[in-house]
Amino acid sequence: MKRVLLESPYAGDVDRNVKYLKECLRDSLSRGEAPFASHAIYPLVLDDEDEEERRQGIDAGLAWKEVAEGHIFYIDFGISRGMQYAIDYATDNNIKIEFRKIYDL
Repeated sequence: MKRVLLESPYAGDVDRNVKYLKECLRDSLSRGEAPFASHAIYPLVLDDEDEEERRQGIDAGLAWKEVAEGHIFYIDFGISRGMQYAIDYATDNNIKIEFRKIYDL
């Protein structure tokens, strides 16, 4: 399986975004990928409303880039601040980026 970092919106409408994240994970798995979605894990122990803890979670997720073979961004609901941070990081570090949509909005 191809190891990928998975990004989708989290902050804002958290209920909608968690539902969307589940669909993104299922889509990635159906493509034979092994997705890692740090924004599904770290908010369980870090306060997403605290800017320092939020940044810590984002940086911890990006540390997985060492073993990832790609960085997938699901953009049906736009690009959040955290996603843009990850895009900039991936671009600066020559990490392959792919944008995907699940819906035809």
